[in-house]
Amino acid sequence: MLKWIFRLIFKLKGWQLYQPIPKDAFNCVMVAAPHTSNWDFVYAITALQQLGVNPRFTIKKELNKFPFGGIATNFGAIWIDRSPKDGVKQNMTQVMADLFREAKKPLSMLVTAEGTRAKATKWKTGFYYAALEAKVPICLSFMDYKTRITGVGECFIPSGDIDKDMRIIMDFYKDKTGKYPENFSLDERYSD
Repeated sequence: MLKWIFRLIFKLKGWQLYQPIPKDAFNCVMVAAPHTSNWDFVYAITALQQLGVNPRFTIKKELNKFPFGGIATNFGAIWIDRSPKDGVKQNMTQVMADLFREAKKPLSMLVTAEGTRAKATKWKTGFYYAALEAKVPICLSFMDYKTRITGVGECFIPSGDIDKDMRIIMDFYKDKTGKYPENFSLDERYSD
């Protein structure tokens, strides 16, 4: 029921889907940006589902409580236990790579690389290393509030040269506008 409500809101707000969707979008690490509002995630999940992708995302198992837990599970949450094993806290990059290795069917793992809705001049790069380790493409999904277009733009296999690959990502997002444009920043380490 909630999915249909979000689809209705999506339509009433005038969002359009960018198509066609790249074939790699069905088994990838998918970056979602700009991320300046809680609504971004709702719209991204709604758009991807309409495009036929079953997006998943990781979340701490401690948040799996009523009513949030059921809602998040319905939208694709994969609950992660980050408690230390043998005295060592689990590395999230490795956890994500392992999810791809253990998946019985294609997996599209949605990540907000900015890591926050506030302005972040340095993005988290764990998504990059997870894709590299899992040997899956990185796909670039977007929410452009200026044009009201959302979807998946391009996909590529990470080369292992993070500087080169992150510049591809920054170039893709440089003309995308967030709901709160002042809160969106490219990663200053990789943008010109």
